Amino acid sequence: MMIRGYVIALCLSLFSGVSIAQAVPAIEEAKLDNGVRVLLMEAHNVPMLAMKLVMPAGSRFDAPEKAGTASLLAGMLSDHTAKHDFTAWADLLDADAIHLGASAGRDDFNVSLTVLKDALEPGLDAFAELLLQPGWNQKRFAIMKQDSIASAQKEKEEPGAQASQAGVDLLFAGHPYGHRPGGSMQTLARIEMTDLKQLYRTQIKPEGAVLAVSGDITMRELLPLLNARLSSWKGKATKGLHDIDSPKVVAGQERDVTLPTTQMLVQLLRLGPSRSDADFFPAFVLNHVLGGGGFGSRLMEEVREKRGLVYGVYSYFMPLAVEGPFVITLQTRADQAGEAEQVVRDVIASMAAGKISAKQLKASKENLIGSFAQRMDSNRERVGLIAMIGLYGLPLNYLSAWTEQVERVSLQQVKAQAERYLKPEQWNRVRVGPASAFQAVAPAAH
Repeated sequence: MMIRGYVIALCLSLFSGVSIAQAVPAIEEAKLDNGVRVLLMEAHNVPMLAMKLVMPAGSRFDAPEKAGTASLLAGMLSDHTAKHDFTAWADLLDADAIHLGASAGRDDFNVSLTVLKDALEPGLDAFAELLLQPGWNQKRFAIMKQDSIASAQKEKEEPGAQASQAGVDLLFAGHPYGHRPGGSMQTLARIEMTDLKQLYRTQIKPEGAVLAVSGDITMRELLPLLNARLSSWKGKATKGLHDIDSPKVVAGQERDVTLPTTQMLVQLLRLGPSRSDADFFPAFVLNHVLGGGGFGSRLMEEVREKRGLVYGVYSYFMPLAVEGPFVITLQTRADQAGEAEQVVRDVIASMAAGKISAKQLKASKENLIGSFAQRMDSNRERVGLIAMIGLYGLPLNYLSAWTEQVERVSLQQVKAQAERYLKPEQWNRVRVGPASAFQAVAPAAH
């Protein structure tokens, strides 16, 4: 077992050094007999494979008062099966160094497998067993539920977790995205085994599912192995990925969360693009210029490098089936949070007014294109991207055309997205820190 584990680590190391200056391999498409869409990117340089099965069964499908159901279901399926208890299941996976698990995002529920080529058949056996033969052990459920509640309790002391919860409460009140995937102490306490079984029965189905595969195999080899193990899995999910309304626009709102600390975490947030937004790439490049590009970004330059006001500041957006969050985050001493926030607001106002230079755009595009190889340097990273392409119905040449799409973004397009997204009055604010500091820092601009 130790030797096999070493070989997997060595293969991952070798693969991560491979340059993808050459063209990105094509994604092949097929369909299993039960309706699962299979997307394969061959990679024969190391003898291993990664797989990721995604289905529309993420946290947005939780009942509002039982947030965390999808995450608990993922934990239960990974923990044991009807054939193997917790200990026997762990031993079975360990014997062939099978890396297998499940998790839940906001839109998707996924099952992932990484395995050496010579252990593929036992790996696929385990994959199918996890998916099709849940154990529903009540004792294990009680332990996992209690562990989740304990984690939620601990998160009450974490500024990032508190800001995230306040942010989704503010942006997505009453919407399926209106809770964190892991749930809260209150919602987790309400979840019973019947809730997990209900989600499994209604949403864990092959029609509408996408299986992304990357590694040392051909489609001709792969399909018979999959059909042999998944043919008994039938049906269509009750709700589809796009059975969801856009969230209502919220602007100029504030939430303060008190924690006994000398630091202040400030988030400015608003709705951003969806995954299918026609202007996704211009918005993506804009975010890199703003705060997604690390030390080369405008926010880092103005707030940290020039003024030394923060430990760090960055921006990101999360594209989902509909509009997801667009977030700017900074953390600093509570007594200078107001000044730091004002600089951030000055930066976004300046960019919204069109003050973005061709030099800044060129540097951001070069950085994005130059770092693209890191997004593709392992089978596991590839299947994550391929699964995203399949789940959201993006074109199969999305990865091969990615650098071209970035290169084609013009300064005019970026300025148009800045005007669309960066007007300060459209942003909301969440602050997490000591109560004594909230009155001392500058109020949000309206």
